[in-house]
Amino acid sequence: MAAIGNTSTQTISNDSVKNYTIPMVVLTCLFFMWGVIACMNDILIPFLKKIFELSRAESMLVQMSFFTAYFTGSLIYFIISSRKGDPIEKIGYKNGILIGLAIAALGCALFYPAAQLKMYGFFLVALFILALGLTMLQIASNPYVAILGPAKTASSRLNLSQGFNSLGTTLAPIVGGYFVFHFFANWGQPLLNKLGEPITTDTGLTMSVLGVQLPYLIFSLIFILLGVLVYFTKLPVFKSEEKIEKGAGALQYRHLTLGMVAIFLYVGGEVSIGSLLINYIYELIGLPEIEAKSFLAFYWGGLMIGRFLGAISLSESSNELKKGLTMVGTAILSYLVIYFAVFIESGFAFPFSKIAPFIIFIVMNLIAFRIGRSNAARTLYVFSIMILVLLAVTILTDGNIAMWCVLSIGLFNSIMWSNIFTLAIKDLGNFTSQGSSLLIMSVLGGAVIPFIQAAFADKFGGYHYSFFIPMVCYAYLAYYGLKGHVVRKWSH
Repeated sequence: MAAIGNTSTQTISNDSVKNYTIPMVVLTCLFFMWGVIACMNDILIPFLKKIFELSRAESMLVQMSFFTAYFTGSLIYFIISSRKGDPIEKIGYKNGILIGLAIAALGCALFYPAAQLKMYGFFLVALFILALGLTMLQIASNPYVAILGPAKTASSRLNLSQGFNSLGTTLAPIVGGYFVFHFFANWGQPLLNKLGEPITTDTGLTMSVLGVQLPYLIFSLIFILLGVLVYFTKLPVFKSEEKIEKGAGALQYRHLTLGMVAIFLYVGGEVSIGSLLINYIYELIGLPEIEAKSFLAFYWGGLMIGRFLGAISLSESSNELKKGLTMVGTAILSYLVIYFAVFIESGFAFPFSKIAPFIIFIVMNLIAFRIGRSNAARTLYVFSIMILVLLAVTILTDGNIAMWCVLSIGLFNSIMWSNIFTLAIKDLGNFTSQGSSLLIMSVLGGAVIPFIQAAFADKFGGYHYSFFIPMVCYAYLAYYGLKGHVVRKWSH
């Protein structure tokens, strides 16, 4: 998922204007880390599905717990801010970040007793707490990145940070999958099913409790270390220039309320596809988890490629030739980074021919950016139509064609969060902060849509035809990019 947060106007105090490079590096590390931890759910789902013998719908309670926490945390934040004023403005963004890191570290640490007691409900509680920490972390970090430097380059900094967030989601399936299904898979006592037989991966490796305990303990330690780093980093102090409005006046704006629906469906569609990919690839071509998770890196890596391309496409450069060449070069470099990460992790046994088809979709992505003409609404519409075509081909075909079509959706998901968010808060004035909080609550779609798609997959006996659910989501996004984004109030 993309980074989220409040976007109110801020001013850095004069004594710290020149000292934002180091804080920017530290915050970018946070973006990277929560990208990793959020995408680990896609590894956790097939792991828990095996050890608890869950149905497809039951396994999606992982995402429901995770994104319900985002909704709950954001709702609480919105209620407090609408009645008492912005909490972050009162406690400071540095303290907000530290609180988020502490809660996230606690959530990761709770995976140890959850696995030890072999309680699925305990895992869901741990995920809920972890996601509450990430919610606080993101609400605090995103606007901070926006003010760490000149206002005219704020969008560029956010796109750069989100690109590193996507780098985290790209590497998580590779590194996390390796630890869970391979490196730690045979450490300690093997897990047993209800018949007392060892639970194994699709490649026949035994699965152990340590397979999930140790990776999340490592994540907990990393969050603690990041907290120490943030604590000892001198962060610039800033004050808000925006008047805080009370009540729910932002809901009078039609483009905001329709944007809330758009965020709900976008996050739901993106998370749903990513969550089921490992199991879906197994259904399509019989690849085990240890191999399928390498292909998952191209879904999330597509977001990274698209976001970097989007940052270039939406830049102020007037030299179209230079911009186009930079985009092509960036796409090639990003593609090779993903491939070499997979190649090295596989033990230098992952031939390039396996992922060559992805080049076709990168070219399609570049063409779609060209058609979008650096316009947020037009690009959102074009990318939504492209995803609808890819989903239709996925349903109508099988095997490698279906697999690569669904994997390439990540490329076109890339700019959707930033474009929808920007369009939805346009011209809200003093209601901008309130509108931002309402949009953040809409990530609840990440809890609801995956469960709905998995429920249909259970009914159909497979994931293939359940992809009509995300088609509904992206059809609405096409409408929002075409007409729903137009700025006006409901009374008009």
